[in-house]
Amino acid sequence: MTEQSAAREWLTIPDLVERLGLSVSRVRRLIEDRHLAAMRVDGVLKVPADFIKDDEPLTELRGTLIVLGDDGFDDDEAVAWLLEYDDTLGVAPIDALRAGRKAEVRRVAQALA
Repeated sequence: MTEQSAAREWLTIPDLVERLGLSVSRVRRLIEDRHLAAMRVDGVLKVPADFIKDDEPLTELRGTLIVLGDDGFDDDEAVAWLLEYDDTLGVAPIDALRAGRKAEVRRVAQALA
């Protein structure tokens, strides 16, 4: 994990259960269905808090995760890419997604293939 991604807030599965008001199995299903992405941090499966907005998975995230998966990214690589500063975007892709720049982020993601 890089310094930039380490500085972000991370949520465990129990944190997500509490924040989203869902069962553990439903939270795991959100990850499996690419509404969220998780990576192991110190051996614990965690999701960046930036992937949640208004106590829901960020709606723009799923399509971007699918594009990254189509590019051959596994979940760890996708999470890392979303959290890392991108020169083309001028910010980390997750920050661009949260700012409403979905099309631009997906264009950059598609170019990674």
